[in-house]
Amino acid sequence: MENQHHQIVVVGGGNAGISVAAQLLRKNSKLDIAIVDPADKHYYQPAWTLVGSGVFDIKATERNEADVIPSQAKWIKEKVLSFQPEQNAVTLGNGTQLSYDYMVVAPGIQLNWSEVKGLPETLGKNNVCSNYSFQSAPYTFECIKNFKGGKAIFHNPHTPVKCGGAPHKIMYMAADYWRKHSMLDKADIHYWSGAAKLFAVAKYENTLLEVCKRADIKLHFMEKLVEIDGPNKRAKFIGIGEGNKDVENWVEFDMIHVTPPQSAPDFIKQSPLASAAGWVDVDKNTLQHLRFSNIFGIGDASSLPTSKTGAAIRKQAPVLVANLIAAMAQQPLSAEYTGYTSCPLVTGYGKLVLAEFDYNNQPMETFPVDQSKERWSMYQLKRRILPWLYWNQILTGKA
Repeated sequence: MENQHHQIVVVGGGNAGISVAAQLLRKNSKLDIAIVDPADKHYYQPAWTLVGSGVFDIKATERNEADVIPSQAKWIKEKVLSFQPEQNAVTLGNGTQLSYDYMVVAPGIQLNWSEVKGLPETLGKNNVCSNYSFQSAPYTFECIKNFKGGKAIFHNPHTPVKCGGAPHKIMYMAADYWRKHSMLDKADIHYWSGAAKLFAVAKYENTLLEVCKRADIKLHFMEKLVEIDGPNKRAKFIGIGEGNKDVENWVEFDMIHVTPPQSAPDFIKQSPLASAAGWVDVDKNTLQHLRFSNIFGIGDASSLPTSKTGAAIRKQAPVLVANLIAAMAQQPLSAEYTGYTSCPLVTGYGKLVLAEFDYNNQPMETFPVDQSKERWSMYQLKRRILPWLYWNQILTGKA
C-alpha cells in the first residue's frame, strides 16, 4: 500500500487528540498534523451520568467527528493496526504505512464488555443498564424510573476506568430519585466494587460515605463481577481481597448498573509503546515516552498514575503541547504535569461535590470554598457550563 508522511501524527480523535492538535495549530498554524481515528461520531461522555439520571438529552452529547476535527489538520479515517517506533511509522487498517517526525498517542480507553460473561447479551434489557455507552445510557433512567422496590446493585470493576466516580455517581442519583418519589424505603441499594475503598481522597470520601448513610447504601469492596444471568436477575462476584479471596457470591437483583472492565486498547497493549501494565509508557511529568523521545502520550491510554478524566486531559494537553514544541526546537522539556484531575461527583439532583486533586491525592481546588461540601452551584457547573466549555473552548484549543 501507499506510504504517507506527516510532521506530527496524532493517534486518536477523542478529547485528548483533538485538544492537543487544536492547541498545536493555535501556536503554529503551519504545522503538518494528521489525526488518525476511524470513528464517525464524537461524544461528550461526562454527561452520560446525567442522561442516565433523566436530566440530559443523549442527542446533545453526540456530534459528527468531521465537525470537531480542526480544519487545518488532516483526518485519516482509519484504525491503527501496529506501531514501528524504530522506523517512526504506524501501520493502518487499510495497510497504509504512515511515517512521522513526532507522534502523539491518545487513543483513549477500551471497554471490555465481554469480560463479564453474559453482559453483552443482557445489556439494555432485564433491568441491566450502563451509562458507559451511548446506546445504553438512556435505559439506565428507564430502570430507575420503573423501579418498584427490591435490590438495586451498582457495580465498579476491578480495573481502572474512565471517570472513576461515574460507577457510584449514578447510585446517588438513583437514591435521590427514589427518595423524591417515596420509593427509597423500598430500595435495598448495594455497591459492589473491585476497589478497596469508595474514593481515593479522604476529604471527599468522608462526604460520600455520609451520602451512602443517608440512603442506607451497603458497600462491598474487593469484589470482581465475573458473570451476569440477566433472565434470572442474578450476578456472580468473586472476592479479590485478602479476607475474601476466591469467595463466590451469586447475588440476586431487581436492577443492576454495570461499569465494564477497562484497559488500554489491544493495539497499544501489544505494541512496543506499552508499559508492563499495557499503557503507553510515558514520563508522568513531561508526557514524553520513556523509550522513544519523539513520541508523547496523553489521556486515558497513558501510564500516568492519575484518574482518567477529561479534566485531567485539560491540564495534560498544554504541558504536552509546550514540551512537543520544545522537543521540535531541540530545547529542554520544561513544562510539568503534576497529576491534576477532577471528579465532579453528583450526589443528588442539584447537588455536587467537586473533587480536584493531584498525583499524591492532595486536594488542588479551584474555588475559594470547601469543595468537599455538596453544592447546587457546582451541580450547575457540571450540567450547564462544562458541556459548553467542552464543545466551544476545549476541542477548539482555546482552553
